[in-house]
Parts: sequence; C-alpha cells; structure tokens
Amino acid sequence: MPKFVARKPEKEVISMRIDTDVLADIDQKAAAVGISRNELLNQMICYALSNMDEPEAPEHS
Repeated sequence: MPKFVARKPEKEVISMRIDTDVLADIDQKAAAVGISRNELLNQMICYALSNMDEPEAPEHS
C-alpha cells in the first residue's frame, strides 16, 4: 500500500456577487448536508464543469 502524503491543494480567494435569494438557497442546502457554503459552491462548480458540453468553435468564413 502506498504511503499517505498530505497535500494542501492550491486555492485562490475570489469575490463573487450573487442574488440574495440564491445565496439563501445555497446556505440552506449547505446546512442540510452539513458542509460549508464554500465547500458546496466548490462541489457544484466542479460538477457543472464536468458535465458541461464543450462549446463549438466558431466557423470562419
């Protein structure tokens, strides 16, 4: 079995504007599953990026 190596993933602090109603919904859902708002947003963004269709390249005339 390989040895465990602790790593700190590289992260960057950002600022984001979001509707208050959407934020309240995010906070409620995060509390319901027992994770932080930040963790829920990270998981949701990763899921969305992994399941997003690739945009088609524009055609050049």
